This record gives sequence, structure tokens and C-alpha cells, in this order.
Amino acid sequence: MSNTIGHIVVVGGGSAGWLVAGVLAAEHRLRITLVESPGVAPIGVGEGTWPSMRDTLRRIGVSESDFLRECDAAFKQGSRFDHWVDGSAGDRYFHPFSLPQGHGDANLAAAWERSHRSGGIAFADLVNYQSQLCLDGRAPKQPQTPEFAAVANYGYHLDAGKFGLFLQRHCVDRLGVRHLLAHVDEVVTRRDGAHAGDIAALRTREHGLVEGDLFVDCTGMASLLLGRHLGVPLLPQRHVLFNDRALALQVPYAQPDSPIASQTTSTAQEAGWIWDIGLPTRRGIGHVYSSAHVSDEQAEAALRAYVARTGGLADPPPARRLAFEPGYRARFWERNCVAIGLSAGFIEPLEASALAMIELSAAWLADDMPATRAAMDVVARRFNDAFAYRWERVIDFLKLHYVLSRRSGAYWDDNRRPDTVPARLRELLALWRTRAPSHRDFHRIEEVFPSASYQYILYGMGFRLEAPARASDLPGEAERHFRESARLGARMRQLLPSNRELLEHIRRHGLPRG
Repeated sequence: MSNTIGHIVVVGGGSAGWLVAGVLAAEHRLRITLVESPGVAPIGVGEGTWPSMRDTLRRIGVSESDFLRECDAAFKQGSRFDHWVDGSAGDRYFHPFSLPQGHGDANLAAAWERSHRSGGIAFADLVNYQSQLCLDGRAPKQPQTPEFAAVANYGYHLDAGKFGLFLQRHCVDRLGVRHLLAHVDEVVTRRDGAHAGDIAALRTREHGLVEGDLFVDCTGMASLLLGRHLGVPLLPQRHVLFNDRALALQVPYAQPDSPIASQTTSTAQEAGWIWDIGLPTRRGIGHVYSSAHVSDEQAEAALRAYVARTGGLADPPPARRLAFEPGYRARFWERNCVAIGLSAGFIEPLEASALAMIELSAAWLADDMPATRAAMDVVARRFNDAFAYRWERVIDFLKLHYVLSRRSGAYWDDNRRPDTVPARLRELLALWRTRAPSHRDFHRIEEVFPSASYQYILYGMGFRLEAPARASDLPGEAERHFRESARLGARMRQLLPSNRELLEHIRRHGLPRG
């Protein structure tokens, strides 16, 4: 291995490996080799993205029309949470992807609390038109809107298996990534020199030694390089987030022209929650739960009952089972190895953070790629600091959903115990009794979740704001933004097609290239 970083070896395929390879190959003129074990199926839990995926796909040079067609993808405009607050029949709120109308210009939360909450108007419905677009099944753009451009902010729902293959073809055919199908039999360690202990090569069954300067571990939960070889431990988080099991089903639509949901729907259960994701050809439905609070058999019975109740098969096939240890690595970059994807950590996909963390990691690596091995340790320290912070913020945000729930039962009671709530989140919740979340609470340039996201969850879950009036509240300005949001929503509902109508148009004609 030379001091200059000239050859990057990505170990593992799927969405993580190919996204990393694509972002690196699009940015750098380096040799990039992806080594992938044959016959390893993607986990594909969640199948949802953030709007950031549009920038990632644009960065690596793919066509959005091709992506939507080939990955069985659909548009996602946010998340809908059913029965999370208290479990009653009308218990529903949204976390839309678009910011509130006038966010930062006036104290929208205070104006909603004082003038609209008692009337039963949900916070997200008042400050943002996107929840209504989701209820109507509308698409986030028109047929004439260019690729990756938006009328309403959006991400995607996708088939994870097809997505990995789509990225593979693009990376190999367009970006020059070398693809090796091979079993890794041994990780070869550098024995001498200034960087003894680094990974020198992989010994593969089919291609012999594969040497490299920087190794990216995308080997999933096995974490073959960072965890198993370099011994970086996983920091378990089950004391905060209890869920450690998932069941997944692929459910056909009742009719070929059935509406495609414009949001991920999360429905709270006795000891977890069920996701429901609409793709053009099917629904992806799964149950995430805590094995300490419900048995596998009870969880599958709840999943099957949900499928039958929501128009699916009366007797679906057995669900695919996944067990996981919620947590993240003590370090993500060790020596000349960086872990991205499930090898870096995994927690329940409540807010679709898995693919987003892959995107953030790949972008950081591409933007801050060390030119030499001597510079790598500095970059690694910065990377580790940034992503430890990001994992902690994701955990805080997911825990927020549970802490605020008023549902009954052992699982929900345990989630509200103070000793299971991170100290930083406890402090913020006390502070937010007196003022709304703001940019002062999340001051890093690239926060995982902005203050607006916290507002959507807090007020959707019934959190009370007990703040005294301030001169900076500008209630008149807030009311003007509420009216503008309603006006925009009414107009968009008239002009935007349904999700299925736009996807059918794209299948036949594509979108204009931007």
C-alpha cells in the first residue's frame, strides 16, 4: 500500500455498497473496486428515502425517469402516524417533508396553540398543505416538472433489491467501477511500516488478493472488516429503543389501478408499529417490535390482521423474519477502514434514516477524501465525531415518538420511563415547554432532523406549549402564513395528478430532463 490514496475497495453490494461506489466514482478519478459475495440478498427493510436521495441520484448522474421505472419506485412526501398518541379511532398526524409555510418568519407554534388547537386543527394541517396532498393521494409534481425538481418536497419509496441492481449497472457501465463477485476468505493485515495494523488486502476465493489503500465496509450487520476484523464494538441502544425484531411482507394491490399512497404509514401496535409503503406494483408491509414485550407469533398475528383489515390478502404467506441488535459502532472509521450502512449500525426504520445515513456518509467521504494515508487519521477523527453526533440525534428523534405517547401497556409504559430517555432529550423537552424547537437547538450545518421535524412530532403527539407571549411571535404574520398555506393547498390539489397517474405518465413518456 502506497501513501497516496489511489485505490478504494468497497466490500459488499446492495444499496449501501453501490451508493458509496457511485458517489465516489462520480466525484473522484480513483480506482474503485466493489467486491460482493454472490447470492447475498438485500435486507431491504423500510424501502423509504428522504428527499436527499434526489440530490444523491443527480450527483451520480442517473435519470430520475429510469430510476422510477426500473426500481418500482414511487413518490414519498412524508410519514403518517396512526394510533400513536392514545390509540383512539381518530388518532392521526403527519410529518411532511416540506417545511411549514413561513417557518422562521413567525412563531407558528405559539399562534397554533393559542388560536387553533382548541378547534381541533392539527398543527401540520394548518402550517403545511402537504398532509392534505397525502390524504388525497396526490403526486408532488406535474408531468411537465423536470427530473428531480419538485412542486412539493419529496423522496421515494422503492424496491431495495431492484435499486441495488440499478445502481450496479450505472456504476459499472457509466462510472467505471470494477465489480468482483467473490467470497472473502481472509482479511490480510499490514505487518510492518508506519501503518502496521491497517488492512492491506482481501484474500478472495475467486480472484486472489485484492489490494487497496482505503476499504469501505458495506458488509451489513456482519461488519466483517470494522467489527469482526478490526474489533470495533457495537454500542447497544436497546435500553433506549426496545425494538429488535421485524417481520416483512410483500402484498399485492386488490386492483391493478389501486391508489398508491403518497406517504409511509406507521401504525402503532401493542409492542411496536407496522409500516405500510406503496410501490407501483405492490405494498411493502412490515411489523417492527420488541421481543421482550411480545412473541414472534403474536407479532405475526398482528401483522396478518393488519394486512387483512387494509385490503390485502386474507391469508398472506409467512412473513420474512429479521432480528437485529439496535446500536451503532463505537467508531465508524478505524485505520484505513470506514463502515457505511448496516455495518456502521442499525436501528428501527421509523423515520427512514438508514438510507439517509448511507447518503450522508458517502457524501462526507467523497467531499473529504484524504489524498494520502498520512492525512487519513485527521479525516477519520472528524468523520467519527460527526457520525456519533448524527446517530445520537437519530436516536433522540425516534425516542421522541415514544416518550410523548399516551398509549397504555407495558411496552409503552417502559418507553416513558425516565431512565430510558437520553439526557439531552429530557433537557430539550423541559425547554420546549416554554418555547418551540428552533435552529438554536440544532446548530450544526448538516443536522439530521431540523427543528421543523421536531415541531411536527411534538405537536402532532399533543405536546403542550406553555410559553408566554413574546414581541417576536408576530401572530398576525403567522396567520398570514396559515392562509397562504391553505391557498396553496387548494391550488395544488386541483393541479397535481395522483401518484399513480404521474407514475404511469413517467413509465410511458418520462420526465423532462432538467
